[in-house]
Amino acid sequence: MAESAQDNGTLPPNVLKWITKAIGPGATIHTIQPMGGATSSTLHALDVDYRASRLKLVLRQFTNAEWLAEEPDLALHEAANLKKVAPATVPTPEVVAYDETGADCGIATILITRLPGTVQLKPANLDQWLHRLAEAILPIHALEIGDHPWNYAPYNDLTKLRVPDWSQHPDLWQRAIEIVNGPRPTTPESFIHRDYHPNNVLWQGDQVSGIVDWPNGCRGAIGIDIAWCRGNLIHMYDIPAADRFLQAYQSLAGSSFQYHPFWDLIVLIETLPGPPEVYSSWVEFGTDHITSALMIDRNDQFLVSLMNRF
Repeated sequence: MAESAQDNGTLPPNVLKWITKAIGPGATIHTIQPMGGATSSTLHALDVDYRASRLKLVLRQFTNAEWLAEEPDLALHEAANLKKVAPATVPTPEVVAYDETGADCGIATILITRLPGTVQLKPANLDQWLHRLAEAILPIHALEIGDHPWNYAPYNDLTKLRVPDWSQHPDLWQRAIEIVNGPRPTTPESFIHRDYHPNNVLWQGDQVSGIVDWPNGCRGAIGIDIAWCRGNLIHMYDIPAADRFLQAYQSLAGSSFQYHPFWDLIVLIETLPGPPEVYSSWVEFGTDHITSALMIDRNDQFLVSLMNRF
């Protein structure tokens, strides 16, 4: 007998009803398991029996009240992004259903297909891993932006930035704040993931099996995706690893991409007011050597390296 979601006790009845209704008559939820890796929403992996097939799905519920207050259309936004990236050659989840306002589920919710693969943060061959990390995002950037209505904006208010007291380089921070409040490089807009980093890439063996986590996708400079991933790589590994990722992307993209350190600087100021904190998902996926002190030191190294480019 198929195990019911109510037996698992992980989701309320109104959510279970919404899931089965969204899939179709006769759908039976076989198993529900909480998923790790998310910091701003709650994820569950679902196995659902429907028409002699077992569907592998993910239920995301946007449980971060502060995020929802700022962006109440998160479920709609992710659904639109997933439809946008569906034609890309890199695998991405497909939308099954979404409850934009929480009218049925009590909170904004989206139901999507579950891709095979796992997050891999300790590759056997780092250079190959970095190359394929760069290669995976390229088809997303090649999509036609069209009339996609969501636009990139920094998470921090640039006009309210202050020099941090935890850094060894307050003078460089002051100059960095002045730069990011100045004119931006002229660059064409593309469709970007907006939160591209290794925890949002799935692998099977040494091959990328998909890119996940799409509520932030928007139109913006490709440099934002590259810089965001570089910032994560610096905190997880070091500047040379981030530079090799950039070099790999440059070699793959050719003349369609022009690097500018401004976008790295924009990403760096997202750590303010700080100090930068260890991302819990790194620990969850086995990268447990990173400390707050190491994060601060690498942040300062990144700052110095960038300011030498201006």
